[in-house]
Amino acid sequence: MDFTRKLSFVVFILCVLISLKKKQADINRRGCVASDSPPPLQAPPSHRKLQQNDGGENVLPEGIRYDYYNESCPSAEQIIRSTVQELYEFRPDVAPALLRLAFHDCFVKGCDASILLDPTNSTASEKEAFPNQSLRGFDVIDIIKSEVEEACPGVVSCADIVVLAARESVLVAGGPFYPLLTGRKDNKEGSLDEANRLPSPQDHLYETLHKFQPKGFTERETITLLGAHSVGTIHCSFFNERLFNFKGSNAPDPSIDAEFLGVLRSKCNSSHSRSASQSASAYYSPYYSSSPSLSPSPSPTENSSSQNPGMKMDYEGPRKDFGTLYYRSLLQRKGLLFVDQQLTSMAEAQVWVQAYASDLSLFKRDFGLAMMKLSNLHLLNASVGEVRLNCRKVN
Repeated sequence: MDFTRKLSFVVFILCVLISLKKKQADINRRGCVASDSPPPLQAPPSHRKLQQNDGGENVLPEGIRYDYYNESCPSAEQIIRSTVQELYEFRPDVAPALLRLAFHDCFVKGCDASILLDPTNSTASEKEAFPNQSLRGFDVIDIIKSEVEEACPGVVSCADIVVLAARESVLVAGGPFYPLLTGRKDNKEGSLDEANRLPSPQDHLYETLHKFQPKGFTERETITLLGAHSVGTIHCSFFNERLFNFKGSNAPDPSIDAEFLGVLRSKCNSSHSRSASQSASAYYSPYYSSSPSLSPSPSPTENSSSQNPGMKMDYEGPRKDFGTLYYRSLLQRKGLLFVDQQLTSMAEAQVWVQAYASDLSLFKRDFGLAMMKLSNLHLLNASVGEVRLNCRKVN
């Protein structure tokens, strides 16, 4: 009997040793052990391939890589980081402004800084597109560019500044850090027509998915990217119709929680905000909601918050559960924009809304990966693009 027990114990020890050896082999082969919690974001291997819109693979433009400026301008990313952080301390609304700016740039012909170009006598500008008329943050990009140019003249592209500044905005707002390729070049022209076709806050879910799909985003990634609505202020003029005259019904949107409807009506029930809904942008981006007065120095023509009231997305406080608060509000029928609340209208989409509402680490991981993908859309090579000395005009 003792011999049998001893033999069983020896067999047990051998099984444990074999199991540990196998696990160690897996670690050596994969670099990590699978777990229920998502791993921290890390830069993938520096291969030369990038996912294309059609699901195929596309060779990256020459020079695009991680730490592109290591030798030519080693302080570039730190300058961008510190400038965004300093501006955020006294003007937190620069974060949603820079996020929205990056989306409007990358969603139109890729991340090429075409959104920054001013109109000229001979060329139109994406700034003139209806969805872009409430964009802010251009002066912040100018400030960053000036700082970078002082350190490294003619080296860092405006396109890289836009996506890197957006990343730092996510970070200061409580979101995840994600690695970015650099070495982008600036486009010499924009596309006014394509800019006028940006997604609308009035879109049904199937329309939103249809607009993101050609850019290479899955349903899950689209739902993830909409989580950027965690920061910023949405002014009443952009959702006022839902409160008083939804789809011409002379009644509120039935998908809004009744108690929350009362809160919004008390906030927005003024003659100014109700009339403003008639002239509000029909294509206001569903990706980043931000105040029409996000610039550190708003122009005299911009509405003040007292003239055009709104609701802060991070109403529980800045840097509070970036992402999960947004998704929890949708489950409570408290989405501000129609396109947001639509995420609960389809069972497949609601699964991810529920997952992100309850798992902050899952959302941050997915959001970082989706932002990396967005930031890599249609990168230009040196033969097509340039490094602008002034982000507002071609060299």
